[in-house]
Formats: sequence, structure tokens, C-alpha cells
Amino acid sequence: QVHLVESGGGLVQAGGSLRLSCAASGRTFNRYIMGWFRQAPGVERDFVAAISWSGGSTYYADSVKGRFTIYSDNVKNTVYLQMNSLKPEDTAVYYCATSARRGIPTDRYTYDNWGQGTQVTVSS
Repeated sequence: QVHLVESGGGLVQAGGSLRLSCAASGRTFNRYIMGWFRQAPGVERDFVAAISWSGGSTYYADSVKGRFTIYSDNVKNTVYLQMNSLKPEDTAVYYCATSARRGIPTDRYTYDNWGQGTQVTVSS
């Protein structure tokens, strides 16, 4: 089992930046991929970004390309999501997730471990 803890959420004005962190502990040696998803009230949990555990491959939702960057520090077992040029529509609870399976990185059903989420609110 892998334990994930997100941090870094908060309130920011449109155009601002935030950096989310996801610290992984436990059985991390067999992880294949780490991802970020977000969920606004009344909608499904959507894919945001993902990175292979080796760091060699990254994936982004079209809505965040060019604004968000995902990267990892394997020594610290931590994945980061740098979010720039934030928009009010980025407001959501952001969840970190991981999987030991070689599934589809953008599909939330690929992931078998989830963090508790961190709130990001972007004001206009």
C-alpha cells in the first residue's frame, strides 16, 4: 500500500501561481505512474497531469498545457504540480494518485491509490 499526502493548495487570484506537492510513502518501489486529478462540485474527477515514476514521460490535459508542469523528485518520493496563469475554472479539489499498473495515464480507473485532496480556489 502507498500513502499519499497532498499539500500546497490555497486561494489565489486569477493569473497567479501555486505549487502542489504529493509525498508518497510505503510501498513506492513498484509504482509505474503518478497523476494529478481535480474535481469541482457536481462534476466528475478529471485528469490534469501525470508523470511516469521514472520521470521519462509526462502527460497533460489540453486545458492545462502550457500553464501547468508536473515533475518529480524521486529521492524525496514527491511529485509536484506547478500551476501558473491560474484561471477561475481551475478551482477544484486536486487529488494525487498513483498506480503500479501500466494502464492509461489519463484514466482515473488506472490508479489504485489516492490522496485526500487539497483545495485550490482561484478568484476572478
